Amino acid sequence: MTSGESRALEARPTVPAAPRLPWQIFLSEMIGTAALLVGGLSLVILMFGAGSSIASLVPNLAMRRSISGFLFGAIGAAIALSPVGEFSGAHINPAVTLGFLLMGKLKPRPAFGYVVAQLGGAALGSIPLLAWGDMGRSISFGASLPGAGYPTWAVLVGEVATTFGLVASLCVFLAIRRLRRFTPFMIPFLYAIMVPLEAAISGTSTNPARSLGPAIVSQNYDGWWIYWVGPFLGTAAAIFACSFLARRIEVAKVYHFDRDRGGVFKAMSQ
Repeated sequence: MTSGESRALEARPTVPAAPRLPWQIFLSEMIGTAALLVGGLSLVILMFGAGSSIASLVPNLAMRRSISGFLFGAIGAAIALSPVGEFSGAHINPAVTLGFLLMGKLKPRPAFGYVVAQLGGAALGSIPLLAWGDMGRSISFGASLPGAGYPTWAVLVGEVATTFGLVASLCVFLAIRRLRRFTPFMIPFLYAIMVPLEAAISGTSTNPARSLGPAIVSQNYDGWWIYWVGPFLGTAAAIFACSFLARRIEVAKVYHFDRDRGGVFKAMSQ
């Protein structure tokens, strides 16, 4: 090699290698989603399954739905606050991952990894629900199903509207610095409002992974496509409506915003 060629090589800018995505991110996301399904759907079965004593303790159906929504949201909030949430950002929902992707906070490859981990976690997390036996089977282990008597378009609109509410609320809380640290604590109250208002129509899933898990164990796929199309349309609409907030959201996390081991989350957005 001549001296001129050597100098040319030295002057050529070095392109840094893309950082490898730690497997802990996707494992944590799988664990978090599994925990949401085990805890959240066990709660649903206990609240609404045939033979449960909760119905006699809280006979008002709207009140039970509100309590169920709050506690289900509280489980999601606890996951976000936990070490699992620190590692993965606690999306635990393909719709949330899609939101971060559309905002430019995730690249397609890691977003795909998140969704695969979420679906795997949902499938694994639904297996323990079989232990509920007849009580669980009486409500298809908490499967998201279209409400009796409602047309398909109404069920779809219900999922679009509730997912819009979830993703738009996350955008507002994550974008406004004074609210950011309260993001996980907003979620239980949001579901405590949405579930009694909308559960009779679609079940208020807002989460394709949450719907997939019990569908697998119950083998009840009635209206399954609604629980993919509805949340994804709701997410797209929310990101469009909140596009002016997207630049203020710094990282694809629901909590632990300043903890980015090895700069992985920063790399996933570039």
